[in-house]
Amino acid sequence: MDMPYQLWYQDGCVSYKDNNMTFPVLVRPLAVALAALLFCLDAQAGIDQQINDWFKPATSALAGVVFYAVPVAGAKLPLIVVWLVVAALFYTFYLGFINVRGFGLAWKIAFGKYASPKSKGEISPFKAIATALSGTVGVGNIGGVAVAIMAGGPGATFWLIVAGFLGMSTKLVECTLAVKYRTEHADGSVSGGPMYYLRRGLAARGWHKAGRALGGFYAAVIVLGCMGIGNMFQSNQAYVQFVNVSGGEASWFADKAWVFGLILASVVGLVIIGGIRSIASVTSRIVPFMAVLYSVSCVVILAYHGDRLLPAIEMIFAGAFTADGIQGGVLGVMIIGFQRALFSNEAGLGSASIAHSAVQTNEPASEGLVSLLEPFIDTVVICTLSSLVIITTVYVGNMASTGLEGVALTSAAFGSTVSWSPYPLAIAALLFAFSTMISWAYYGQKAWQYLVGPKPALLQGFNLVFCIFVALGCVMKLDAVLDFSDAMVFLISIPNIIGLYIMAGEVKREVATYLDKINNGEIAP
Repeated sequence: MDMPYQLWYQDGCVSYKDNNMTFPVLVRPLAVALAALLFCLDAQAGIDQQINDWFKPATSALAGVVFYAVPVAGAKLPLIVVWLVVAALFYTFYLGFINVRGFGLAWKIAFGKYASPKSKGEISPFKAIATALSGTVGVGNIGGVAVAIMAGGPGATFWLIVAGFLGMSTKLVECTLAVKYRTEHADGSVSGGPMYYLRRGLAARGWHKAGRALGGFYAAVIVLGCMGIGNMFQSNQAYVQFVNVSGGEASWFADKAWVFGLILASVVGLVIIGGIRSIASVTSRIVPFMAVLYSVSCVVILAYHGDRLLPAIEMIFAGAFTADGIQGGVLGVMIIGFQRALFSNEAGLGSASIAHSAVQTNEPASEGLVSLLEPFIDTVVICTLSSLVIITTVYVGNMASTGLEGVALTSAAFGSTVSWSPYPLAIAALLFAFSTMISWAYYGQKAWQYLVGPKPALLQGFNLVFCIFVALGCVMKLDAVLDFSDAMVFLISIPNIIGLYIMAGEVKREVATYLDKINNGEIAP
C-alpha cells in the first residue's frame, strides 16, 4: 500500500512510524478484548432494546425536524425532499441541461481520454467515480427500491428515474467545487469535499466565520453519520445476507454474529488503513463486478418474463399519473419515487464529492462532468432494474403474498423465477454493503482529519473505532442509532445546498471554460 508512513508486525503488534516516532497498536490483546465484547453482546439478549430506548428520544426529536412533512392533497410531503428536488431542478435549468449535454463527454473523461499523468491528485477519474459509486450503490438499491414500489406502486419508478436524472446536475456542482477548493498536502495527498468548499468558498466572499462554522459542522456530522449509514447498517445487512445464503437458521454463523463481525471488521480495516489509494484500488475492481453481476441477474429475470415487460412499463407510466388506491394519489407516488432516488444517490448531501476531490486533474469541471454518471448508474440503471424485477414478478405475475419486504422481497422475486438466482443476488448485496463501508470510511477519515488536523495517530484511532462499529453492527440491531445517523446525514444537505446556491455562478463559469477548451482543442485527448 502506498502510504506516507511505514507499517510492520512484530510480537503481536502492528506499529507505524512517521517522522521518526512510533505509535504501537496492540493487535492481539485488542482483538481478544473485542472478540470477548462481541461475544458478550451477542449473548446478552435485550441490550439492543436498552440502547434503542436510550437513543429514541433524541432520534425522534431530530427526525421530527429533519424529516418534517406537511400534508398536501392527502399526502405527506417531507420538506427535506422538496429542498433537494428544487435544488436539482434549479441546477438542471441553470446549467442548460448539462446532464444531457455533458453525458457523452463524461464517459470519455471517466475512461481517461483526457487524462494527464502530470495532473495533481491521487487517483484516476475511473477510480474516483468507482469509489463514489461504492458509497451510494448499497443494499438500498435492492431492498429500498422494493419498499418504495410496494408503498407507491409501479408508478414510483417513473419519478425515481426523473429524480435520478435531475440529481445528476446537483452532483456536478458538488464535485466541481470539491476539486476547485480541495487542499493539497506536502506528501502529494489531497483533501476535499463540502467542508472545504463551504469554508474556503464563503471565505472568498468575506464570510470567514460562517465558512468555518458550516465547514466544521459538516465535518462533525459526517464523522458521526459514517458510523451508522455507511457502517453499522451495512455490516448488519451483510451478515443477514451471508446467513441467508449459507443455510439460514441452519448456518454455522446463524448464532455467531460476533465471529462474522470480527472477520468483516478485519477485512475492512486492511483496506481502509491505506487511505484513498487502497480504497480506490479495491472499489475499482469491486464496483464494476458487483454492478454487472446484479444488472445481469436482473436482466436474466426480465428475460424469463419477456412477455410481462411491456405490461410492466405500461403500469409504470399509468401509475405515475393515475395512482388510484395510493395515499395522496399521484403526489404520494411522486414523493415516494423522489425520496427513494435521493436517498439512494445522495445528490445534495455532498458526501460523494469527498471521493471525487482526490482525482488527478487540473480542471475542476472535468470531475464535475464525470460525476454526472453516478446518479445515472446508481438510480436510472440499477434502481430501475430492481423496480422492473419487482413489478414483473409481484404485480404483473401476481406473485403470491409472502409478507416479505425489502431485500427479502427482492430475493423472493428472484427465486420465484429462477430457483438459484437468490445466490448471485446475495453475493451482490454483500459486495454492495462492503464497498459502501470502505467508501464511507474514507469520507469519515477526511472529515476527521479536517477537524483534528493531519495527525496519523488520531487517524488510525478513527480507523480503529470505525472497524469496531463494523463489528458491532453485526451483533446489535440498533435501529434508533441508525435512524439518528440517517437524520444527521440528511441535515447537512441544508448548509451544503445553501453553499451550492451561493457558488453556482462560478461552477457555471468553470464548466463553460472547460467545454470551450475541449471544443477549441486546447485540451486534447
